[in-house]
Amino acid sequence: MALIKDIYSVSFYEKFGQAVAEVHPAFNKQKFIETIYEGDFAQKEWKERMKHTTVVFHQFMPQNFTEAVALIDKIIENLKKNNFAESNLAFIFFADYVEMYGLDDFKTSAKAFISITQFISCEFAVRPFILKYKEKMIDEMIQWSLHENLHVRRLASEGSRPRLPWAMAIPFLKKDPSSILPILENLKNDSSEYVRRSVANNLNDIAKDNPQIVLEIASRWKDHSKETDAIIKHGSRTLLKQGHPEILSHYGLESNNIELSSFAIKTPIVKIGDYLQFHFHLNNKNEEAKTVRLEYAVHYKKAKGHLAKKVFKISEKIYPPNQLIKVDRNQSFKIITTRVFHTGIHQLSIIINGTESDVLEFELID
Repeated sequence: MALIKDIYSVSFYEKFGQAVAEVHPAFNKQKFIETIYEGDFAQKEWKERMKHTTVVFHQFMPQNFTEAVALIDKIIENLKKNNFAESNLAFIFFADYVEMYGLDDFKTSAKAFISITQFISCEFAVRPFILKYKEKMIDEMIQWSLHENLHVRRLASEGSRPRLPWAMAIPFLKKDPSSILPILENLKNDSSEYVRRSVANNLNDIAKDNPQIVLEIASRWKDHSKETDAIIKHGSRTLLKQGHPEILSHYGLESNNIELSSFAIKTPIVKIGDYLQFHFHLNNKNEEAKTVRLEYAVHYKKAKGHLAKKVFKISEKIYPPNQLIKVDRNQSFKIITTRVFHTGIHQLSIIINGTESDVLEFELID
């Protein structure tokens, strides 16, 4: 399988360099490629290669920032003519260019983001501008949320997320996200699912620090439209996993008379690389059908010996009354890059509409 860093290849730089030379006659394509590969390029990882490309590209661009971003617009148009696909990840260095060299030129950079994000997303690059300019940048992004282009509208929401993954956090928005709520209001009925999903992700970020704000929005947006209901559901996923009483009530998720039985672990000793296997029975003992959000929690042993709970969703569906249903489940302990497994006693529990069962123990071994 190809590595992500390998999107920066000789072939890429040849094609890109040719596209630049066609609109920038002073551009020395061969020297550009030679400079790219000077030093330890082969040892650089993806982000290092991207940053390196930005720096080298800057050396061959007009040193006046306004002239440079005007040229980037021309380059992008030529790339489109040469059938370079939009959202090609390799071109994220265009956004990085604005972040690195335009932070002191708010007006030119804001205009550049509108243009560039229609070719490659700028949600990472815009964040230093939020930190530096705060409300001035947020006001600009509110205007973006009304833009005719869906990529610009999405940038307003995605770029302003308080906790955007793999990006710098925005502490003042984590503390008080009220300034970005107009963005979400403008986009809650957006015609693009791509944009609406970003709104949901933004709400989920807010819920981690300010759950009451999201609960109030959920109440206010309820039944506005099926699309808005979907935004709220996805934006409330952290609150649902936490079993927050108000969001459970919002969705009518009650655990009364939902009986868990025969909960057992089939593999009380699990080797790293294998699967934990377990089963249980569920019976809705109410007289009417009930919606059941069914989850399980693995309480992983951590390096310092404490346990940390991770919730996994099984399903959310309607259960008929008085019907015993068996559920079998496997949980992988195959080695992955995003989690380190530690041998020892772990725990497992079942969660029914936010109510957690007693835990069972299993042992993880090498």
